[in-house]
Amino acid sequence: MAKLFVVPTPIGNLKDITLRALEVLREVRYLACEDTRRTRMLLSHYGISGKKFLPYYQPKEDFQIPKILEVLEKEDVALVSDAGTPGISDPGFRLIRECIREGVEVEALPGASAPITALVASGLPTDRFLFLGFPPKKGTKGFFERLKVCEDTTFILYESPKRLLRTLIILQEVFGNPQVCVTRELTKLHEEYIRGSLKEVMQELKERSQIKGEITLLFRV
Repeated sequence: MAKLFVVPTPIGNLKDITLRALEVLREVRYLACEDTRRTRMLLSHYGISGKKFLPYYQPKEDFQIPKILEVLEKEDVALVSDAGTPGISDPGFRLIRECIREGVEVEALPGASAPITALVASGLPTDRFLFLGFPPKKGTKGFFERLKVCEDTTFILYESPKRLLRTLIILQEVFGNPQVCVTRELTKLHEEYIRGSLKEVMQELKERSQIKGEITLLFRV
């Protein structure tokens, strides 16, 4: 039985990849990835070619996992996501779980992760934190109200630009005026951190004609 390598890829800046990750990507023949176009762009940037791609994305995991496990009977496979560390808010964990069940060795490489990058630079306490992924589109207020039991915790979540202000309004209803950090386009050309009380951050965002980019939202209660 071969090995599954879990390989983080850059979340924006293509330089944010480890030497070890590049070594694995050069050595393995098979890559399990969400979007082959994005993975090809990364490989091309580093002069890596000759790879065989195994598509792996939602909602086709159940169909693709047996195919990947079949390859793993003879050859190593590197699992990559479109950006960041596989398994974090993407279907990677299901493949990893099945590999463990089938006795396939799993080797996870450290690397880029939007939640951790945002947390470290947010200025909010890092002693206790909880990553929430995307909040539900329905029942959002109830979702946040259940978090009240978690005292002295920094929460990290993803949100779309179109829903950001609505989510902040709900946070205000539930938590009042906590300290907040909105990060936008992490590690990219237009990277931005908006820090302050919830009211201050909301005022800043309301004055903009539009909000663009990938958003990571953090708040402390």
